[in-house]
Amino acid sequence: MKIGAFASFMTPVASPQSILEIGRHADAAGLDSLWMGEHVVLFDEMEFPYPGSPDGKLPVPEGGGLVDTVVTLSFLAGVTENIRLGTGVSLIPQRNPIYTANEFATLDYLTGGRLDLGIGVGWCKEEVTACGYTFEDRGERCDEILDIMKKLWTEPVVTHEGKHFQFKDCRMDPKPVQKPHIPIIVGGFSKPAMRRCARYGDGWLGFGINPEITAMALEGIDAALAAEGRTREGFEIIVTPGAALDLDTAREFQALGVDRLVPLLGSDEPDLARRRIDDLVEIANTVGG
Repeated sequence: MKIGAFASFMTPVASPQSILEIGRHADAAGLDSLWMGEHVVLFDEMEFPYPGSPDGKLPVPEGGGLVDTVVTLSFLAGVTENIRLGTGVSLIPQRNPIYTANEFATLDYLTGGRLDLGIGVGWCKEEVTACGYTFEDRGERCDEILDIMKKLWTEPVVTHEGKHFQFKDCRMDPKPVQKPHIPIIVGGFSKPAMRRCARYGDGWLGFGINPEITAMALEGIDAALAAEGRTREGFEIIVTPGAALDLDTAREFQALGVDRLVPLLGSDEPDLARRRIDDLVEIANTVGG
């Protein structure tokens, strides 16, 4: 089982220098991967609360925000050599599919194939609306965008006539280094998310969960994969634990068949992050990768 880390990278704590220091140390220490989430705008009041905290608010420092995923991963790519870089998750339904396909294909090209694209439909209605899209149909729009991106990444010339997007005789280069395309890791626990995962995904990402919830989620994933004529062969299970990871808990996840753990780094302060990275590498070396 591989072990990476999930970084928050929230301003003002996460400075350019601290991000570089954390990325360099994670790479040099031998951490498997470094992941980060996406929220382009924040709101004080939301119709639907954030599911990952007791008060329903994103745990963002006063006056702060999340740095952009593509820009920051590109920033880190230039100072790292081996570590994989992942999005957990990129909010596909509030993105333009052409720009998104090109951005991530370029990032995969520039990193020599070190990218994992975690995707999700998002929960913040206000954010989706602010980006110019409607909230209620974000699931079907996400599926159409995934179709578009796969075509642009793998076919020389693409024509698409869909419900939400249409274009003709479109070429996109560079193509991703990874073949057939960048791994698509689908996040979410709902039945539509499981179906999306089985239909489009190369893996599944469960965020903020324990081994018991993971076991239940895997039952749903296996059922969805079977409905698509697939199994977990060649399909990656990735989990961000909901609590600090220790060796015993890592072994519990490993026994369930989890392929990669990406625990929260817990701090954007370089000294604290470096100690956490070293602890995670020690756990990885013990459980085997």
